[in-house]
Amino acid sequence: MIVMSRRRSVGCFAAAVALALAGCGGGRAAGREGDRVLVAAAFYPLEFVAMKVGGNRVRVSPLTKPGAEPHDIEPSTDDLTAIFDADVVLYLRGFQPAIDDALGDSKAQALDVGTVTWVDMMADNDNRDDDAEHDPHFWLDPLSLAKVGDGVAERFAAADKSGASAYGVNAGLLRAELTALDGEIRSGLANCASRTVVTTHAAFAYLARAYGLTQVGISGVDPEAEPKAADIARVSDVVRREKVTTVFFEPLVSRAVAETVARESGAKVALLDPIEGIDDESQGSDYLAVMRANLAALRSALDCT
Repeated sequence: MIVMSRRRSVGCFAAAVALALAGCGGGRAAGREGDRVLVAAAFYPLEFVAMKVGGNRVRVSPLTKPGAEPHDIEPSTDDLTAIFDADVVLYLRGFQPAIDDALGDSKAQALDVGTVTWVDMMADNDNRDDDAEHDPHFWLDPLSLAKVGDGVAERFAAADKSGASAYGVNAGLLRAELTALDGEIRSGLANCASRTVVTTHAAFAYLARAYGLTQVGISGVDPEAEPKAADIARVSDVVRREKVTTVFFEPLVSRAVAETVARESGAKVALLDPIEGIDDESQGSDYLAVMRANLAALRSALDCT
């Protein structure tokens, strides 16, 4: 289980769930739209996998809208209806408390993707004793996301037995794409002058682990956490000592902290995307494209040949 410290309370959410679902009738409506499987995906990488594996046999409703911060979403009535009507709900237990609350005690139709891939890494790779949060961003390791694709294919097949073969084929194609991406990243980061990645939000532990990098986070996993002056000073020292050229910020978090560290240490700032969502500001139209944009940013920052 992933434990995330959140400031926003979801204590009143259960009442909203009960009210919304009470208006849906006496029982679960037929979940199928024609012959398509209805899928509710809690956040973007799961939406991406659902569409790749499901193809034209599924209709996917994203529960985190483009540009929204996934950690703290509070589902709308339409979102709750999508969850209630879905044949399959894809989510990560502990990542989005409001989604956990909406699912309630009955998760018969839900797939916690943490049960099909490993989601249990400490937030930082620089051994901070004061940060006990876990990093949920498993999808930044493409091979971890491929495991989710396999699990999703099995769950879709259980909901739509006639499509089992198609889902298996699609999951295989997705695995091939993700394996090729993993090879590109591994090759692209094989020979670099530096292997230290400095980020504002410690969201890149899986990427660092997969490709032999060291992540140094200014703040922890919680993107809303305000770093202390001591944190900024500590990271600034690392940047100067290890001759780090770039401090990374991300799309949904202010770049001000990154700019402060960069200014104090003589580095520059650049974008590194944890791919929690895709919108008009993203450096690509889907997961694969943004991961390749991340690779280009890392190769430049780490002086890779």
